[in-house]
Amino acid sequence: MPTALSHPADPSPGARATDVEFRSPGALRSETSLVLQTHHSQRLVHGRGGEDGKQQIVGLVQFAALTRSVWNGALADDPYAHWWLVRMHEAIEESAAELQTLHGHVSGLLQAIPGLTVSMAQSVEPIRLPLTFTNPFGFRGAYLLARFDELVRLILTARHVGLADRDTSARLLADGGRNVRRAYNSVLRYRFLGINGDDIRLMTARGKEAEVLMGPLPAAVLDGSLRAPHAPDPRKRSFAIPLTARRRAPIEEPTAAEVTAQMPAPSDGADSGPAP
Repeated sequence: MPTALSHPADPSPGARATDVEFRSPGALRSETSLVLQTHHSQRLVHGRGGEDGKQQIVGLVQFAALTRSVWNGALADDPYAHWWLVRMHEAIEESAAELQTLHGHVSGLLQAIPGLTVSMAQSVEPIRLPLTFTNPFGFRGAYLLARFDELVRLILTARHVGLADRDTSARLLADGGRNVRRAYNSVLRYRFLGINGDDIRLMTARGKEAEVLMGPLPAAVLDGSLRAPHAPDPRKRSFAIPLTARRRAPIEEPTAAEVTAQMPAPSDGADSGPAP
């Protein structure tokens, strides 16, 4: 009996080679979801708009949507898009390191009392968000939020059992949230202008406009020696939309479609830690 890896049966002697049908494998699919257990992290999924004079907070949804524009720019070999991916990578790495430091500090508090074993608080009804991002940076933003969610659970546990006072726990929560927001803010200010490296080298009108809007471009980015580790390969031009087509098309506005889960609205109340 042929196995799943066997070759198609040989054609009969009278059949022509062109009669044999060879099919390619279908598209690859995978499923990824984010489980959150705290209101603090849930609020950073959608963030907050700048209405009523409030400061805008970029959440995971907007970060992922804006990241798509940067990613598409990098596919079209826009040097500023590559520069933004470098900045985003560095911001995510720095925030992840800061969250890990905070995590280690709070874990030390929970292990400071000899003979005391404390288990981390768990939500009785966590939320699960299916993720349908189109590039690695959307997922990396989600991983950052997952780390923050675990940190929040640690902090609230330490506060509940009396190993962190109210002011200390509030400061730790603020520090953790600030690190996530800083990483998400790194995507802001990118503008897709349909430029390439020649526009910068020759300082065309588009190149000058890009420099005014987004600042000077490092030489290492322009010559291709500096790239984000997760950046798309600029040599794979077949995956990029032709530059001329992009110049004619309007810039796509960010949408909330990057996260497909129907999640409940964030509660106005704060996490109060595990029930006594």
